Amino acid sequence: MSRVGKKPIEVPSNVQVTFTDGVCTVKGPKGELTFSVDQTITPNREGATLTFSRANDDKKVRALHGLTRATIAWMVEGVSNGFTKNLQIEGVGFKVELRGKRLLLNLGYSHPILIIPPDGVEFAVASPTVFSVKGANKHLVGEIAAKVRKLRPPEPYKGKGIRYEGEYIRRKAGKSAGK
Repeated sequence: MSRVGKKPIEVPSNVQVTFTDGVCTVKGPKGELTFSVDQTITPNREGATLTFSRANDDKKVRALHGLTRATIAWMVEGVSNGFTKNLQIEGVGFKVELRGKRLLLNLGYSHPILIIPPDGVEFAVASPTVFSVKGANKHLVGEIAAKVRKLRPPEPYKGKGIRYEGEYIRRKAGKSAGK
């Protein structure tokens, strides 16, 4: 039996979870998210607790059992609290600023880079070298943060570039002074 799929989900009082025609809709203070639930997975609601059961023990159905439970759990978490990915920039002259809702990055290229956030994602700048990506959709927040990091990933010699907060960059020694 799936260990993840068996775990119950505690639904807060300010979040509404509805299942109609195989689609789960989760509404809360931070937004609304939807997810298509496979017909072999059955949701069971008892008060503020949500559990899932599966039709059989096929390999695909067992995988979908855990996936469905995990996805709906992060949807409940996202619409109630939201998700945040913190990033930091390291390098001489590298900086970030917020222009309205857009993010303007100066990363040592010949031109600044302007990033327009999709619906449901917003940027917050704490200092010229520290910023964050926020939103209710965990997948979308992680995807946007990864795309921003990919613009200038940290290099192993001086560590210059964009990194996640707390990310360890393995450093290389560089050239020797001579023989």
